[in-house]
Amino acid sequence: MNLIHAVKALLRRRSRLAFMEVFSIIAGMIPRRLVSALTSALAEAPAVALLGPRQVGKTTLALDPAKKWPAVYLDLESEADRTKLSEPELYLAQHADKLVILDEIQRTPQLFRSLRGLIDAGRRRGQSNGRFLVLGSASIDLLKQSSESLAGRIRYLELAPLDAGEVGDKYLDALWLRGGFPDSLLADSDAASLRWRVDFIRTYLERDIPQLGPRIPAESLRRLWTMLAHSQGGLLNAAALARALAVDGKTVASYLDLLVDLLLVRRLAPWHGNVRKRLVKSPKVYVRDSGLVHALLGLGDREALLAHPVAGGSWEGLAIESLIAAAPNGTEAHFFRTAAGAEIDLLLKLPGQRAPWAIEVKRGLAPKIERGFHLACDDVRPARRLVVYSGAERFPLAEAVEAVSLVDLCEELTAARSSP
Repeated sequence: MNLIHAVKALLRRRSRLAFMEVFSIIAGMIPRRLVSALTSALAEAPAVALLGPRQVGKTTLALDPAKKWPAVYLDLESEADRTKLSEPELYLAQHADKLVILDEIQRTPQLFRSLRGLIDAGRRRGQSNGRFLVLGSASIDLLKQSSESLAGRIRYLELAPLDAGEVGDKYLDALWLRGGFPDSLLADSDAASLRWRVDFIRTYLERDIPQLGPRIPAESLRRLWTMLAHSQGGLLNAAALARALAVDGKTVASYLDLLVDLLLVRRLAPWHGNVRKRLVKSPKVYVRDSGLVHALLGLGDREALLAHPVAGGSWEGLAIESLIAAAPNGTEAHFFRTAAGAEIDLLLKLPGQRAPWAIEVKRGLAPKIERGFHLACDDVRPARRLVVYSGAERFPLAEAVEAVSLVDLCEELTAARSSP
């Protein structure tokens, strides 16, 4: 308990350096899965981009390699640090022997042109990899528009909020209610956690998104975000959203693209395998962090959550995000649904495997599978048929169908990352 109190005391100090110190403690309590991948990427690529929403722990995760090698850190939201880079080639050339960490790179995308020249010059001197670690709050697609000059020189990693495989069974209920942002998950109380998430949403809408350039009314984007939370895990109906917002379909599409680019919303694509059935073509849409779902809907405690119709969709979203985060790099994620109602919540096609894993998500301790799941599996012919539920035991549920806890399946997928 003393360690937890120490973490909370440090969290009250709001400087970025204090947050770095905090995460070094949190990392000992809740190790991040991405640490080894980040270390490997720096050993194999000249530049690495670590992407994820604000406050998810990118800066502090970046300190892990900085403990092992000489490093310099620049926060591009700081005017002082941006001033240092007024002549980027001159300044960065002074630190050619160090790992340079550039935080909030989307604020100065023009730096990518300078990094290319420095990387190429370093290669000629025999300095090939581990030169730059750039951190950004925008998505891979958004950053790629500014980093074409680094083609073949940069590797992208995504840091999501903490997931079920990282926190384990002990904190799973808290993770579901509060979400995976460290400040929210480790708050003193459910009420304090909710206040943090409400402030987080307001900051994104009123400050962070306008800084990226799009002139989108904050209230319109909040309404869309809230509508998506209400229909968590539902099929995208852009026309209905457009009518509710009194805008056209293209405007809704641009709003949704922005939330996806900011790694706050996931569009789960439908499976389009060689199946002789009429398949649903619309994607399913999830607010990626369950805690943000609950904050958008004003659900501050477990009782309020369990009494709300979103509980099932919220649990499904948590499970899907956790499983995708745990899966090996290159895993393809889809859902399956036919016009007749046969459905699989999540299909994961792991690299090197011809058939996907079929995963049904159920909240509760006595999972039951519907006929639609069996029919869908007959169409897809998956390598495995799994039902993720809220319990802890693993047991056969039906012929060729296994019930498994969310944490156990996350651990299995993580183990598959290192399998040949």
